[in-house]
Order: sequence, then C-alpha cells, then structure tokens
Amino acid sequence: MELKSLLVVIFGLALCLFALLYGTGRLLDVKERKRGYVWNREPIASSRLRSVFFAILLRSYAISVKTPLLRHDVLKVRQRLALLHRYDEFSLRRATMKFVILLALLYGAAVGLLFVWKSGIVFAICLLLAIAVIQGNLLDAYVNRMEQKLLEQMLDWFAAVRHGFHRHGMVGDAILESVDQVPAEIGMHAERLYEALTDSKPEEALDKFNETAPNRFLKMFAGISRLVMEFGDRKRERGSLYLRGISGLAGEIQLELLRRKRLEYLLQGLNIIALAPFFFTKPIERWARLNFPLMNHFYLSKTGLFVKIGLFIVILICYVLLQKLRGDRVMPSYRVSQGRKVPWEARLLRWGVVRKLRGIFTPPSATAAYSRLERLLKDVNHHLDVGQFQVRRMTVFAACIILAIGTLIYMHAQSRNWILSEPPAGTVFFGTMSEEDSRTAAKAAEQDRRIMIKLGMKSGIASAKIAEAVAAGWSIGGGKLDEQQAAGITQRILDKLERWNREYVKWWELILSLTAGCVGYFSPLWVLKFQRGMRLMDMRHEVYQFQTMISILRELERISVEEILEWLHTYAVIFKEPLQKCLLHYGHGGEDALREMKEQAALNEFRQLCDKLLLAAERITIRDAFDELDGEMSYQFERRRLDYEKSLDLKAGWGRLLGFCPMYCLIFAYLVIPLIWMSFEQMDIYFKQIQHI
Repeated sequence: MELKSLLVVIFGLALCLFALLYGTGRLLDVKERKRGYVWNREPIASSRLRSVFFAILLRSYAISVKTPLLRHDVLKVRQRLALLHRYDEFSLRRATMKFVILLALLYGAAVGLLFVWKSGIVFAICLLLAIAVIQGNLLDAYVNRMEQKLLEQMLDWFAAVRHGFHRHGMVGDAILESVDQVPAEIGMHAERLYEALTDSKPEEALDKFNETAPNRFLKMFAGISRLVMEFGDRKRERGSLYLRGISGLAGEIQLELLRRKRLEYLLQGLNIIALAPFFFTKPIERWARLNFPLMNHFYLSKTGLFVKIGLFIVILICYVLLQKLRGDRVMPSYRVSQGRKVPWEARLLRWGVVRKLRGIFTPPSATAAYSRLERLLKDVNHHLDVGQFQVRRMTVFAACIILAIGTLIYMHAQSRNWILSEPPAGTVFFGTMSEEDSRTAAKAAEQDRRIMIKLGMKSGIASAKIAEAVAAGWSIGGGKLDEQQAAGITQRILDKLERWNREYVKWWELILSLTAGCVGYFSPLWVLKFQRGMRLMDMRHEVYQFQTMISILRELERISVEEILEWLHTYAVIFKEPLQKCLLHYGHGGEDALREMKEQAALNEFRQLCDKLLLAAERITIRDAFDELDGEMSYQFERRRLDYEKSLDLKAGWGRLLGFCPMYCLIFAYLVIPLIWMSFEQMDIYFKQIQHI
C-alpha cells in the first residue's frame, strides 16, 4: 500500500473513532437523563459499556497528566472546564479527556491533510497555527455554551425560589425546596448555596462559594439572600425586597440571554466563512496550474508565495478579530478573581538586557504618552502594567522582523529552485500538457540546469561561451540543434542566470522587514484600542447593573458605603480591580479612596456613581443620595436596550466585513488577478510570435 493510501485509511479510522466516542458519550448522556442521574452520585457504572468508557477516560487522564508533551494542554483544558464541574472531580476529568481527544483528532486530521495534499512548508506552518487558534476557540465556545445553558436554568431556579418564598417566607427553606425542582447543573449550585447560608460561619462559607460561582448573577443572588437572612425582608409599597431583588436579577439575566442569542445569530457561521478560504487555497492552485500551465510562473514565484502568505495572515487576523467581537463570550482578561500566573513578560524582565531595552522603548512616566498608554490599559482592565506591555510590544517587534527576513530568504530560495527547474515557455496555454510535451519540457529544463551549474551559476557570461556550453551539453543529450534553436536556448539560459543571481535579499526588502516589525510593534496597541471600542458598551452596561444592585441595597437601613462597595466588588467583572483597590484604601480614608477611584475611572457613568457614593459617605444617607434611581430605572432599562441594539448592529457590521474579507481576498488576489496576469502574458507571447512571422 502506498503512503498516500495508508494516510487516507488512518484519517478515515480517526474520523470513525471520533464518531464512535461522540456517539457513545451522547448515548450515555441520554441514558443518564432517563434514569434520573443525580449530580453528586459516585461514578458507579450502570452498564458495562458505560463503565468501560469512563474507565478509559479516567485512565487516559492519569497517563496524560504525567506525559510532558500532553500535560500542559490537559491542564489548560481542565482549568477552563473547572468552573462547570467544580464539585465533581470525576466529571471534570472525563470532560477534560473528551475535549483533549477531540483536539488530538483535530491535529491528526491536519497532519493527514498535509500528507495527502503534499503541501509545502508555508502551508504546513500556517495550518498548524490555524489549528492552534481553532482549538482555543472551540474550548471557549464549549465553555460559554455551557454558561449560557446555566443562565437559562437560573431563570427556572429563581421561579422555584420565588414560589418557595411565597409558601414559607424563609430564604433558606425556599432555596432548599427549589433544589429538587431544577436541573442537575444548577441544582448543585443551589445546594452549595444553602449549605453556605446555613453554615456556622456564613461569611467564610459565602466567600468560598463566591470563589467557585460560575457567573456574577449567582454571586449577586447569594449576596441578596445573605443580606435578607441577616437583616430581614423589607416590604415597601412595591412589595417584598427579596422578591424585587429576584425580579431584578431575572430581568438582568433575560436581557443578557437575549443579547447573547442575538449576537450569536448575527455572527453565526462567520468564523467558518472566514476560515474556509484557508482550505481552498491548495485546490484552487492545483486547478489553475492544471488547466493553465502558464499559471505555474505565478504560483511558484516570489509574488505567488507572497500573496499566499498575505492571504493566510489576513485569514488568521480576521478570525481572531471575529472572536474578539464575541467579547461577551470570552473574557480572559476580566476573570481576575481566579488568580493569575506570572506573565512571561515579567519573566523576561529578569534579564538585564531586556530591562535596558524596556527603558529605551518605554516613555518617561511624567509624559503624556505614558499617561495615555496607562489609561488605555486601565480602560480595558488589562493585567499588564506599562513596562510589561512594552516588553510584549518589543517581543512582537523582534519576532515580526525575524519572521519577515526568514520569509524573504525562503522566498528567494524557492525562486532560485523554480528558476533551475523552470521549463521553457510552450505554446499550450489552456488545458493539460500531453505526456510527450511534459517529458520534452522536463528534459529541456534539466539540460538548462546542468549547463547553468557547469557555468558556475554566474551572471555576465559572454553569449559565445554559453553557446559553446549549449552545443556541448545538448550534443551530449543526443539532440541536434540548428542555429535558431541554439540562439533561443542560449538566450533562455542567459536570462535564467541573470534572474537567478538577482535573487538575494535587497535593501528595500530589509526596509519592508523593518516596516513589518513596526506593524507588529503597534499591533498590540491597536488590539487594545479595538477592544476598548467594543467594550465601551459593556462597561456602561455593568454600571447600569451596579445601579440595579444599589436600588436593592439602599432599602437596608444599616447598610454602609463600604458594604455597598464590597457587594459591587463581588458583582463586578470589568471594574473589579478599581473597586478592589478602593476597598483596600477605604480603611485609611473612605473619601480619599472614593476620590482616587473616581480620578482613575474613564467612563462618565462610573464617575457619576462615584460622586453619589462620595456624597453618601460625607453628608447624607444612602437612600437620599440615590433617591432618583426609582424614576430613572425605567429610562435606564430602555436606554440599555437601545445601547444593546446599537452595539449588536455595530458588531454585526464588523462581523460581516471580517467574515467575508478572506473570501474576497482568495477570489481576487489568488484567482482573478493571476488570471488577468496570465492573459497579459499570453498576449505578449502572441505578439512576439506575430512579429517573427
């Protein structure tokens, strides 16, 4: 069996194995639902198939975490899935291995495509990079789909809690009664919340619960339940404070779900459309070269290689930016409560050379440029400081220069190889060359290559010397040449020698490499500005959610500004770090801490919120400071809906542009423009033939 056939068989077996594993997993899930599988039950097998499948997954996990090459990927997947399986270690390990096996099959399919298509090194590198990007986004998509499912279940849970509170009038009894009425995913969080609220040390237990809570809405509900259990319910003219708090949270979740679903609908399929041209470059190239032999001169030249690399870069950039548009789905930089490892930029700063270069590239701290950069990092809530961010930009700058120079060297080497193996221009412009014509062209190209090597690959050689070598070389090959044929071959070899010696890295190409480095240097800055523009609406929405929370907290008579800040910090995502810093400094002067947080804030709505908190800390009560919230809540809700629509329309427009941009580049830059170039080349050949008539 040939290697190609063997690889096709392996690829098919991998797909069958994936289908078998997926089908087995789905079958077991259906059986668990039918039998009423309880979330906290020990993983005892209910059938032999299930026990074997689970044992394979658990054993694979134990082996993978001990394997150096797989350990990093397994732990990375486990970290992302930990929030969904926080209380069940066996489920977490099984889910981790399912996803790791999926990623392994994805890489196996990529390697199989490389061998089947017999692609070059450029396509291989770009394909592996694309698979690396896709695997991260697949993991994010899976996690966020589960988070959305959990939000939908929370609405049912809130309805059950509301019903139980009407019956019993007690928060704990209402939550305990709701555990058996909701699905298992949200049921385990409900039972953990009940255990935390009824613990002998509820504050510590609630802090532990908040550390493992999968979303901020669950944290907020836990906080409201704790406040009502401690201070009692307040029944004003609009009803129970606890029930109004649940209604407010349910409205927030419904609005969030509507926004996510509509954004998913607007951006549905665009990431696949953006990646599809990546897998069509090779088939289009093969079709064009097969039907138009003259297209070999384009696809195998420097220009064709440059267009191919540029197309791959456009595809990856558009795909990454599309994922950035789905900002409400993946927010790694905002999940600050989980702890973060030391960034690699900080590790690089341990070297003295890097610290000196950072001092050169970083603007002085008292300048406006430093202040603007610091403000930008704070606006997007980035975890790096200015110095570490500059180290990242320096690293990208050096990597882009090295990559650009390496690409140029590779392109010149490929061009030289193409010149050595370039067949003479024939008269077949459409369709496939016959076998006899192909053998004749290959023989002529080999004769040219031997003569060029014999001449030392030097340019500027006299035509007479080349003619002698042609006569000797072709006579050795057994061919008889007349004067016109010998002159044509001599001119062709002379042209090849000149073109071969012109293939070196030129000064303007070094300038282009430096330009690529500059683009790489500014690209992290552009990404931050892009994120800030996309996150502006999200920052406003979080401030509106703060106002909803304060409208509930202000009803409590013994609530203080510091306690409000603590609850806002628990509920916050984007503004978590400013609130945390304010809480740390609040004990040494609450007014000064609030003023400092106000000065650091860039959003006007958040600054106005700080003003009201400052007023409540200095002069009046919290209820009086926020007395206008009741009249503004309906207006704010309608404004938020309008802001959501504007944000979704903006993201939808950018999504369509980024999704179809790679397809346009593929059609025009990789097919239409080469066909136009081929037409001009054919016209030039026709004119030359007419002149010799």
